Amino acid sequence: MILDRVQKTARARRASSRRTVLRSTTTAVAGAAAVLLALTACTGGGAATSSSTPVSGGTLTYASGDAEPTCLDPHVGGNYPQALLSTQYIEELTALDDGKPVPALAESWTTSDDGKSLTFRLRDDVRFSDGTAFDAAAVVANIEHVQDPATASSTGYLALQSITKATATDDHTVTLTLSRPDSALLESFSQPWVGMESPKALQRPQAENCESPVGTGPFTITGWKHGDRVTLAKNDDYWGSTKPRLDGITWRFLPDSTSRYAALQSGQVDVIDNAQPDQLKAASAKGAIRDLDAPRPGASNRLELNSGHGVFRDEAVRKAFIAGAEIDPGLQSLFLGTAKRSYSVLSSVEPFGYSDPSLFRYSPTKAKQLLDEAGWKVGSDGVREKDGQRLTVTFPVSTNQSVPAERSLFQQIQASEKAVGFDVRLQELDLSSWYAALAKNEYDVVSAPYTKVGADVLRILYDSASIEPAPSGYFANLAQLDDPQVDRLLQQAAQTADTAERGKLYEQAQRLILASGTVLPLYDQQNHFLYRSSVHGIRTTAVSTPWFGTAWIDR
Repeated sequence: MILDRVQKTARARRASSRRTVLRSTTTAVAGAAAVLLALTACTGGGAATSSSTPVSGGTLTYASGDAEPTCLDPHVGGNYPQALLSTQYIEELTALDDGKPVPALAESWTTSDDGKSLTFRLRDDVRFSDGTAFDAAAVVANIEHVQDPATASSTGYLALQSITKATATDDHTVTLTLSRPDSALLESFSQPWVGMESPKALQRPQAENCESPVGTGPFTITGWKHGDRVTLAKNDDYWGSTKPRLDGITWRFLPDSTSRYAALQSGQVDVIDNAQPDQLKAASAKGAIRDLDAPRPGASNRLELNSGHGVFRDEAVRKAFIAGAEIDPGLQSLFLGTAKRSYSVLSSVEPFGYSDPSLFRYSPTKAKQLLDEAGWKVGSDGVREKDGQRLTVTFPVSTNQSVPAERSLFQQIQASEKAVGFDVRLQELDLSSWYAALAKNEYDVVSAPYTKVGADVLRILYDSASIEPAPSGYFANLAQLDDPQVDRLLQQAAQTADTAERGKLYEQAQRLILASGTVLPLYDQQNHFLYRSSVHGIRTTAVSTPWFGTAWIDR
């Protein structure tokens, strides 16, 4: 079976990356969460290695090309830029080791026989950086904060939907009552969007907590100059076995990729994200700059076709669009071999991924035939028409989330679709405008990366319940797929503890999703971080963000 081959490949990949990091690690890892991270980091050529002795002191400068968060509390909303930053000051109840949940802030857990109760036993030696005790009451406060509609959570809210009540049964024991068995819940608790924050700090007005959330991590926020940088200082009282070596982190926002890379080359910054393909190629040939390749879990980079709006209500038109999309030449020329074509809705690091290349072959002949049969006639300018309506496709693009190479790929897809009669209108928008366009259902096609640990991301993205917005206003089912059979399979998988059975259910669901014509996989999620060779001891988290709790810099 394809599923079996995918599982074996993913296991081999994870085992290989684990061995790479273990060989390159020369220092003890701080904290239970970081133990996991060291084991699961995915490293590329020369990544996160060191032969020098760890030293203390200095400030690491990180330059992000991702969108500046509007709130530093990852409970609010819940996007990847928040995860990148909050990893440094917020920690989670669980972590992942080879894809399996392991203890972090929670020492252990038990699940009831019926799967509707989960009990955590918590560490008793942890305090938040404001001095507040990390205890059962704090965990209850955090779960209630994520689930409170006033928090306007999206990613965290969707991850914790199965929890109906959290109860502190003693100072360091929390029992969660669930509406249904949730096989993904322990994975979900490894994510920063449900990380633990000081209950004292959470009592502040949301605007104040957004400026300076308080966690248990190795760093604390000392300032935020909007539009420029966030500054962090080491947490001298950090509970981990290894104290932070850096004095602090300066987290700069540099949206221009050329300026960001130039700052890295000149030594003005130490680490950058959103590296471009040509920069990755250049870095691979130079010893002074190294590449940390940390593919994200969750979904692949893909296009979602809105089946609940406009011309894509018609399945034949959706499948014509998919057949008319020429992807491979652009992917090869623009990404310079740094991105591999995907035929799955799941990231390649997800063991339950299912691929079917036969559904996504470029065939303008097939596209034209489907449109002819659907009644769309070629107009005088080459754009097809039907009943006085042009075959127009609105495609909003987030300039914060799509790197220049990807935006160029979209332009090439736009050109190939024009050849079969589609008028694809690309709209380049900043992140807030992009979210607004989605909320208003003003899109026909959208590229919407989604990071979540585990195949349960399929339920969030394609269960019809996710057409309804979360409290933040964001709805995850952007394909607006409404298929009772898909719903049933994904809900059944979420309640199935047996790994092999879950894999079969997820494969069946993916077959239906791919065959629906609502999704066009493009390539595996890119997640490269370039850093100077003077930086050592970087780890990655369950959601593949870099963690600097054990990092140091040779000066």
